[in-house]
This record gives sequence, structure tokens and C-alpha cells, in this order.
Amino acid sequence: MLFKRGRYSGLLRPISYTIDLVVIQVMAYLLFFNKEINLNYIVFISAVWVFMSLKSNFYEIYRYTQLVKILSLIGKQMVLFILVVFAFFGFYNEMSIHPNTVIKYIVYSFLFITLFKLTIYYLLKKYRTLLGGNYRNTIIIGKNKKTEQLEKFFKDNPEYGYQHQITFDLRGDNKVEIEDCFEYIQKNQVDEIYSSVAELTNKEILMLIDFADNNLKILKFLPDNKEIYTKKLEFDYYGYLPILSLRKIPIQEPFNLFIKRVFDIIISVLVIVGLLSWLTPILAILIKLDSKGPVFFKQKRNGLDYEEFFCFKFRSMKPNPVADLYQVTKGDQRITRMGRFLRKTSIDELPQFINVLKGDMSVVGPRPHMVSHTHMYAERIDKFMVRHFIKPGITGLAQVSGYRGEVETDDDIINRVRLDIFYLENWSLLLDLKIVFQTIYNALKGEEKAY
Repeated sequence: MLFKRGRYSGLLRPISYTIDLVVIQVMAYLLFFNKEINLNYIVFISAVWVFMSLKSNFYEIYRYTQLVKILSLIGKQMVLFILVVFAFFGFYNEMSIHPNTVIKYIVYSFLFITLFKLTIYYLLKKYRTLLGGNYRNTIIIGKNKKTEQLEKFFKDNPEYGYQHQITFDLRGDNKVEIEDCFEYIQKNQVDEIYSSVAELTNKEILMLIDFADNNLKILKFLPDNKEIYTKKLEFDYYGYLPILSLRKIPIQEPFNLFIKRVFDIIISVLVIVGLLSWLTPILAILIKLDSKGPVFFKQKRNGLDYEEFFCFKFRSMKPNPVADLYQVTKGDQRITRMGRFLRKTSIDELPQFINVLKGDMSVVGPRPHMVSHTHMYAERIDKFMVRHFIKPGITGLAQVSGYRGEVETDDDIINRVRLDIFYLENWSLLLDLKIVFQTIYNALKGEEKAY
């Protein structure tokens, strides 16, 4: 069947392919070929577009896909498309297409592609919400806090198109047998089965898997209370042997590593040349007039793979022997008058862009701690060391989420670690940009813990 109640239309993805291919061909005709059609370009770009889309999962968008994910896919596809188009006209240089025309072609094409993609995405949401179409009937097997949260999600978010029918309790006062669940599914038009791993025995899990396979039902599991199942696990095959990896770190992929490094270099060069080049002499005079000591403060921090490096800052404290042992607290007497201004505005952090250019740090990432504090937190805080899988950053998700500055309680550092791990497991260039803009906004607004 081309159309199913619980799924996207079977024609939707081919239609999306067709729209995008028509856009890039029409824009090429208007900007490059005028009244002639270059068959070589049509065949080449169509084949490469389909190939790129399959490799980048450009059309792998589902009802639960977030907007930031869609924009990330568009950005990745655009970078690949730029390389492909310039490669084509570099090879067919006799066509004499000006680079500015090529750039205009790419920008216009992706403006229309993005417009069509987001229009379909939002129209489907409105269609599900207002008309109740494109929905999936769901049931949940097992009753606990996590399944209750899922049931609430289905009911509170009609735009995702899930119509929840019933939650079966296998262990409570009104418990039912697993066979009763199967009977209900067969008698009703159930599209997706959600089950809690914690509420089923191994035998029941196998029975549920066999039933779903034999009756062509989509089966999804909620992780149980064991810590490992709450991770973002990566599934691979070694030959025919299935292997689960604890986590996947997107930044470690070569292409993503290249993109992030280019981003870091561009931002750091802009700040160093455009800001530090003239601001540093002015601040140097003010810092020297305010108190004796060097202009810059450097301190050992732990970075990627736990390697130590010198982190640079504008000096905001009087030189003291305990600077490497005790972090700054509110009303700290070590802070100079000029230092209070520097710290309040976060200007003292600007020399760290030198660290970024050197490759010791990134613009965005987990904030590095003093070496003494790193040792202390590594012993006290679970999973603290995971932060060192990637480069530390000048700013980070934890900082823009309210966990910057002084660590007053263990909850501060625990939440900081939690957000840092979320960042390294869910990195995207758009997330970096969001954090950068949020950091600038927070600095202009002023932050309570900036002291």
C-alpha cells in the first residue's frame, strides 16, 4: 500500500527527491544555461545528489526529528553540494561559469530546498494536530515511571501524530498476561508497540519480539533502570557478531573534526585580529596601573585525553601562591578592581582564543578545570573524566545553561558533567553556533555567577 494510516505517505520521500532535483535543475537552467540544457550537468548532478543524500541521510526525517537536526542535515548537504558543483565546473572549465554565479546558484537552490523541506515538515505537524491525520496508533506494555512519561508525551504532543490507546500493567493489581496484550493488538489497529525492558522477563521479551516480527508490528523498547541502557549506544557488527559500543562521539569522525577545526580557526582569527590586536595594549596599561604583576595569567589545565596545557587569561587577581589551588569565590579579596570588570564582562577569557588557534582548546566544549581540581573531581564525581574525550572550550553547554563559575555544591559539578557529556554525544555545528550566540547574549546581559 502506498498510503498507510500510521506512516508517512509512501510517495512523500520520492516527492521530496523530485522537488529538490527540479529546484537544482531549474536554477541551473536560469543561471547557467539560459535557453540551452546541458545534459552532462543534469545527469551528473542528479546522480550525485541522490548518492550524497543516501550517504548523508538527507531525507531520513521522521515525525520525532527535531528542527535542529533538519537544519544540520541541510548544512551538511550544502557543504557537499558546494564541493561537487565547483568540481564539475572545474572539470568543464570551457563553460566559463564565473564563481560568483556558482555561489549564487548554490545559495538560491538551498534557499528553495530549505523552504520546501520546512514547509512539508510544518504542514505535516499541522495536519496531525488540526485534522488528526498521518497518525500511528500506539500501545505501551509495562507500567512504571518511564512508561508514564512516554504516555504523557504522546498525549501532550499531538503534532507528532501518535494516538495512544492503552498501557498494559504486567505487574500491578490490574495485571494482565503478555498473551492478553497480543490479543488486543490483533483485534485493534495498532501500529507501534512500546515496551519497558524492566517490566518483562527474558522469556516475555523473546515472545514479544517474535509476535511483532510475525505480525508486522513496529516494536520499540524503553531502557530499564540499568545505567548502561540509558546511554546512547552504538550498534555494530564484527563479521556476524553484534557489538554494542558505550557511546558515539560525533566530533571524533574525521569530517566533523575538520569542520569543527575550521570553525575554531575562523572564529579565533577573527577575535585575535579584530579584537585582541587593539584591545590588548589598552588592557595591558589598565591592568599594570591597577596592580603589579604580569598582564597575562597562565595556568595548567587538563585538555584532550587528559593532557596538560597552559591556559591563557588576562590577569584579574593579585599574584598569589594559592591561585592554582583555590578557585575564585564571591567577594574574593584576591580580585583587583580592574579584574572585577574583566571577570564580570568575561573579557578576561579572550586570550584563550590563542589556545584555540594553537589547537589546545576549542571555541565550544567542556570548560577546563585547574589540574588540582580535575584530580579532585575525577575521584569524587562519576564520569567526570568523560569530558576529556574532546577538547575543552572557552564556553560550553553547561556554561550557557547556568553552570559557570564557582562550584558551590556537588550538584553544580554533577550537572556540569551531565551537560558536557550530552554535548559530546550530540555535537553539531548548529549546536556550537547556538552556544556561541547564547554566550554573547549572556555576557551582554550580565550573569550572576560572573565574578
